[in-house]
Amino acid sequence: MTTLALGPSWLDPDYLIGTFGLIGVLVIVFAESGLLIGFFLPGDSLLFTTGLLVTTGSLNSLPLWAVCALVVLAAVVGDQVGYLFGRKVGPSLFKRPDSKLFKQENVEKAHEFFEKYGPKSLVLARFVPIVRTFTPIIAGVSRMNYRSFITFNVIGGTLWGAGVTLLGAALGNVEFVHKNIEAMLILIVLLSVVPIGIEFLRARSKNKKEAAAAGPAAEVPSAQRGRHAKR
Repeated sequence: MTTLALGPSWLDPDYLIGTFGLIGVLVIVFAESGLLIGFFLPGDSLLFTTGLLVTTGSLNSLPLWAVCALVVLAAVVGDQVGYLFGRKVGPSLFKRPDSKLFKQENVEKAHEFFEKYGPKSLVLARFVPIVRTFTPIIAGVSRMNYRSFITFNVIGGTLWGAGVTLLGAALGNVEFVHKNIEAMLILIVLLSVVPIGIEFLRARSKNKKEAAAAGPAAEVPSAQRGRHAKR
């Protein structure tokens, strides 16, 4: 299978899997899930390609269910490390200067994301590149309840880790996918922002309803102030 990397050639999922095998996949999933240096790694396309290769027999060291279980474990443990790192580092993370591998704006985006969506951000962020790396760290900085963190961490790790891998496996025997693997990988990246779009539209609709409901209530005091002014 030949693919065109969405970035440097050494970040091509096919190249990474062919060079480092399943161990490499697990290390990348772990790093992207909670280590600051892992934000640029190709998580979604890597998992999709992994599932595809397992189904076609190009990566047949373990059965599909075992690969999914290991991927989920790597994702959950990665978020766990990120959370503990956030608790230890605390607010100093927001004061860290920019560098080639660290941008303060990435931390701020993840913080806004976490503040807006709360605990469920741990699930939604799994499907958003870059944000998924920093969200568990922000959860630790915010000292999110540990039991809630574990619950949403496992749910998010399972839906993302097993879900994307199984999607690749399900499409692994489809001829169209093999002939258009580059387009499929780009599609995976684009689809990763769909959950955020849905949540954004829901939040926008909710804000409009709240504003409309608060409108009449706000007009009453204003009218009362007008009557008092005339007296």
